[in-house]
Amino acid sequence: MKTSRILSAAIFAFVMMLGTSSFAQKTVMVGGAPMYPNKNIIENAINSKDHTTLVAAVKAAELVETLQGKGPFTVFAPTNAAFDKLPKGTVETVLRPENKAMLQGILTYHVVAGKWSAADIIAAIKKGNGKYTAKTVQGGELTFMLNGKDVWVMDEKGGKAKVTIADVNQSNGVIHVVDTVLMHD
Repeated sequence: MKTSRILSAAIFAFVMMLGTSSFAQKTVMVGGAPMYPNKNIIENAINSKDHTTLVAAVKAAELVETLQGKGPFTVFAPTNAAFDKLPKGTVETVLRPENKAMLQGILTYHVVAGKWSAADIIAAIKKGNGKYTAKTVQGGELTFMLNGKDVWVMDEKGGKAKVTIADVNQSNGVIHVVDTVLMHD
């Protein structure tokens, strides 16, 4: 009896330690849905009502399997409102099957290899004297900077996106929600 109480107390202490440790990741709400750290990027994104255009684009570009892969990936995920800022007809045009390669290029331009938390990005910006440039999976570059406490991402055309929700942890990386679609040359 005494052994089982000691064992129960030890298990409880271990579980409490895990729950309060620095590696325990919180569930973040995005688009009215919980984003669970134990699910992959696609499993979470399909539940966000703010990312239905992005999910449709990922499916049309045939990138679902890639973004369900091991990764890790850091995804700068534009919201539906970000896609709405594009010139009229742009989304419809890039979603056509004959434009799959162009769509893949746009989407993979929003992905950086590795898992970059907001703290990692901010540290790199500070180390780079106010800017940090990272290579995307597409092969282009994104430049990161701070405006006050906000992290901003600048594309190769000079367009800027603000990170509106940072550190949405996934089992295969992290998502940072952005308010603008980033474009490459």
